[in-house]
Parts: sequence; structure tokens; C-alpha cells
Amino acid sequence: MYSPQIRKLIDLFSKFPTVGPRTAARFVFYLLRLPKEEIQELTSAISDLKEKVKLCEFCFKSFEGEGELCEICRDPRRDKSLICAIEKEIDLIPVERTKKYQGLYFVLVGTISTLKREDIKKIRAEELLERANKPEVKEIILALNPTTEGEATVLYLERLLKPLNKKITRLGRGLPVGAELEYADEETLSSALEGRK
Repeated sequence: MYSPQIRKLIDLFSKFPTVGPRTAARFVFYLLRLPKEEIQELTSAISDLKEKVKLCEFCFKSFEGEGELCEICRDPRRDKSLICAIEKEIDLIPVERTKKYQGLYFVLVGTISTLKREDIKKIRAEELLERANKPEVKEIILALNPTTEGEATVLYLERLLKPLNKKITRLGRGLPVGAELEYADEETLSSALEGRK
């Protein structure tokens, strides 16, 4: 139905998270309508992404600039005794917006659904263990999404980090500000009761 070049681009866009074949096709037909200059700008930006953006050697956050550490890890005002392990880099933004956390981060790049060796290698567990083993680190916060995979990952990381004898914590869970009890589901209420102060 589609030409080979259109089909190839649809297949490539379909590999993006949350993009199915229909959305990918919309992207391709949108690109076909763009002027050549805008297409060149887009391809140049994609090319520059791989050339100019690198990963921080400590936390694996992407950044541009000099050195091997991102702006957060280089900041002398950050509390080096705290490491907040997050599932993906995009999870860092809401935590930073709160202005309540002043420690360092560690980007796991995913979660594990099974305890298979290949799943565990994907999440940089050994690298987290190495960072957490530094003498200045006192607490590791496991800030993963409360999904089945997130919970499995937290349990695995807690067991992995336990021999370090460092404080291992999770984010508190419960009712969001402004929520009403009558609309809360049982699981949320259970978490709120367990995490009460």
C-alpha cells in the first residue's frame, strides 16, 4: 500500500515509545508536506543530538557541555550523601520542580519485569551499587513508579544494596493534595495509611 521509503519511515517511527503505526504514518505524511529546509533542520538536529549530547559519568543524565559530569553532579551545593534512583531521565524533571530534593540522581533506564540476568543488566544495577558504595553516600532513595515492574525493581535493588548498610528509602505514597477520601481507591488508601507520618 505504501511505497518502500514511506513504509521504512513508518517502521522507524513505530519504534518510538507510545507511537503505533497509525501515529507513525501521520508523522511521515506530515514530513512529506514540510518544505525541504525544515526537513534539513530536523535531520541536522537529530544528527547534532548524537554528536553534542553525552551521558553523565555519575548519574547517566544526558547533558551538553564540558567535562564528564552533568550540571547537577558538578554543582557543589548538591548534597552528595543522597542518591535518588529514578527509572528514566524524564522522571527527574518533576522531582527537580519541587525544589525539595538537593541530592544527586541515578538514571536506571527502565525497570525489570522478571529477574532474568538480561533484564537486570539493562537497569545499570551494578553501576548503582558502585555509586552507592562511595563513603560519602548515606542514603539511596528508590523513586520508581508504583507499577508491578517498578515494585519488582525496587525489591531487587533493596536486596542488592542491603549489604552496604546504607539507608534505603522509597518515596511515600498515598493521597494527592486536594483529593477526597470518598474517591480514593483501596490501594491508594492502603498506601496512605502505611506511609502515614
